[in-house]
Amino acid sequence: QVQLVESGGGLVQAGASLRLSCAASGRTWVSYVMGWFRQTPGKEREFVAAISGSGDSTYYQDSVKGRFSIYRDNAKNTVYLQMNSLKPEDTADYHCAVAQRSGGDYYSDLSYDYWGQGTQVTVSS
Repeated sequence: QVQLVESGGGLVQAGASLRLSCAASGRTWVSYVMGWFRQTPGKEREFVAAISGSGDSTYYQDSVKGRFSIYRDNAKNTVYLQMNSLKPEDTADYHCAVAQRSGGDYYSDLSYDYWGQGTQVTVSS
């Protein structure tokens, strides 16, 4: 069983930066793809970014490319999402997730097996 705890969310103005953290515990997870998704009320969960177990490969939603950066520290069992140049449309509840199965569509939430509770990000204009 993997337990995920997100932190780092908050209320910021447009143009500001935040760094989200996702700490994993419960078992060895260094070989697993980790992802970040976000959700707003009334909308489906949306892929944001993902990173391979080694950290060598990263994947991003088009709307966050160049602004967000995902990286991981396997020694600390933590994955991060650095968010720069935040926009009001980035406002959402952000969740991290673990994909135990390899070779899936990491842009789809169906590929992920464990989820954290989420951390709220609110960007004011």
